[in-house]
Amino acid sequence: MAEHATYLHRLIGGRQRGPAAALLRGGLRLLSLPYGLAMRLRNRLYDCGWKRSHRATVPVVSVGNLTVGGTGKTPCVEYVARYYREQQDLLVAILSRGYGAAEGQNDEALVLAANLPDVPHFQGADRVALARVAVEECESEVLVLDDGFQHRRLTRDLDVVLVDATQPWGYGYLLPRGLLRESPRSLARAGVAVLTRCDQVGPDEVARLRERVGRLAPGLPVAETVHRPVEWVNAEGTAAALEALRGRPLAAFCGVGNPEAFRRTLLDLGATVCAFRAYPDHHRYSRTDVEDLRSWVRQQATECVVVTTQKDLVKLPLVRIGERELWALRIRLAFLAGQDLLDRKLKEALG
Repeated sequence: MAEHATYLHRLIGGRQRGPAAALLRGGLRLLSLPYGLAMRLRNRLYDCGWKRSHRATVPVVSVGNLTVGGTGKTPCVEYVARYYREQQDLLVAILSRGYGAAEGQNDEALVLAANLPDVPHFQGADRVALARVAVEECESEVLVLDDGFQHRRLTRDLDVVLVDATQPWGYGYLLPRGLLRESPRSLARAGVAVLTRCDQVGPDEVARLRERVGRLAPGLPVAETVHRPVEWVNAEGTAAALEALRGRPLAAFCGVGNPEAFRRTLLDLGATVCAFRAYPDHHRYSRTDVEDLRSWVRQQATECVVVTTQKDLVKLPLVRIGERELWALRIRLAFLAGQDLLDRKLKEALG
């Protein structure tokens, strides 16, 4: 599974060479044409009012993106929920589709539950019904729609759209040839754009990205952010300072939408990544996976520490893998520019 995830990104990113890879990319490109047509038709039906959107009785703020996974929505959802809970003293609920949840809550919901214990999280396909339940049963005063930019059935008062600076346009193609869910021109529907992982590219690239966003959606407010590591945590809830593992060689694994960004974050902390494994986004670890990881860990040097993301740790609640301690990196959204713009938009959404 880890090898499959890496191959897919090499393939659609054009790094996988050879006639077979070129043929596969051509086939995926053909499949993206009807997908793009369907998305344009669907958006047009909503824009014209032929497909109905339902308004909740309280304000709704969506945090979403243009691509599949990997933009860092969970830290931004946490930021928005914290803003309303702590700055506005409102009762908040989070609504999500729950991708990757075979039963119970998925990994993102578990992370949010750990970091926001006083904010209920509802998951399900019918988010109009979830909104009703959140208001009637929890007396929620504002709803945060997780991964909701394409979910137009529930009317929102603000669309926060994330754009990952390391891979902003999903390799330039719609699904399944690339990672785009819809055309970048859809940014015109957004109320504010949040550029994520701006520390992982150069300032010139950030400037070019801001310019492209400005062309796609003139006048759209833009914030620049980074995913700032806060601390290491383990499955028992024990926390350790970032310095605790500084200088130690790390064996890292993850099942997130942008695994390379996690590797880059570790390198930026001054770590030496001696081994790295990537699984598909929302990967559910089986007993076979755990045994495979134990075998992999035994192959690493004795001084190597095993680390993962908090999103993976909540699905793999182990203090140790084999004889090695397992630590996860907890991150928060931090702003380089535009926090005041986002906060003002969040306040305006309350009406």
